[in-house]
Amino acid sequence: MPINIWFWVAFHLGVLAALAVDLLSFRGPHTISLQSAVRRSLAWIALSLGFNLIVFFWQGSDQGIDFFTGYLIEYSLSVDNIFVFVLIFAYFRVPPQYEHRVLIWGILGAIVMRGLMIWIGVALVARFHFVLYLFGAFLLITGLRMLRQKTQQLDLDNNFVLKSARRLLPVTNDYHGPKFIALVGGRRMLTPLALVLIVIDVMDLIFAVDSIPAVLAITQDTFIIYTSNICAILGLRSLYFLLANLVTRFVYLRFGLAIILCFVGSKMIAARWVHTSNWLSLLIIAAILLVTILASLSASKTRPAPPKR
Repeated sequence: MPINIWFWVAFHLGVLAALAVDLLSFRGPHTISLQSAVRRSLAWIALSLGFNLIVFFWQGSDQGIDFFTGYLIEYSLSVDNIFVFVLIFAYFRVPPQYEHRVLIWGILGAIVMRGLMIWIGVALVARFHFVLYLFGAFLLITGLRMLRQKTQQLDLDNNFVLKSARRLLPVTNDYHGPKFIALVGGRRMLTPLALVLIVIDVMDLIFAVDSIPAVLAITQDTFIIYTSNICAILGLRSLYFLLANLVTRFVYLRFGLAIILCFVGSKMIAARWVHTSNWLSLLIIAAILLVTILASLSASKTRPAPPKR
């Protein structure tokens, strides 16, 4: 069923309204408590599932299942983002009360970049069908590499984007409250908080290279891919504050995510010869996540609690 332009408009107005309500509830620098993060994470999940129901009844069960599968893939891959965000904030010694400001602007940047990448990806697949096989091979290789890699590594000292920003842009070494740009000696300069935002947006772009092709394995419906991605991204900030101190507990989750990428990559490559129903794809992905999360929690329950940030 073709998507009416006004439904696109309504979706974006809903996104902006939800973000505005979330932002207005916080005024000034502050830290987000665990209880607040739990409430907000549940609220974002409820909003996403509510929209999923609209898709289910408006476009049909197949599109509803595709949306939920895409949302589940993107949301689970977000945990990997969170681990990287923790490393970035620690590297820059970002005061906890400014983390939410960086994340909200990072989310807004991610929405724009994801939209462009999804449009390009769908257009490529529609024009050159063999691109699906390239995406599948890429996901399969990425998943196999993740299986071999025991830990997530991030070398910010030698990060090309960060080194280029420091070399080409005027940057001050000192924080100026929550500001991204400060007036120093009569000259406007980027603060370290701006560098954090740049690195986070670039890292999200890198993660999108994995997650968007993964959803393309489920559907090539632009509306479903885009809305499921955006709904998952909107909950990323609350999920960060919920899991930042617990992310090390998920010791096997990276293996689960790697297996999911291998599965969807293989599904894309074999789609011409083997048809996997959307129901079966959803059940397989959900089962992989459930098993790896339960195994992680069981394996890490005897570990001492990690120190709070």
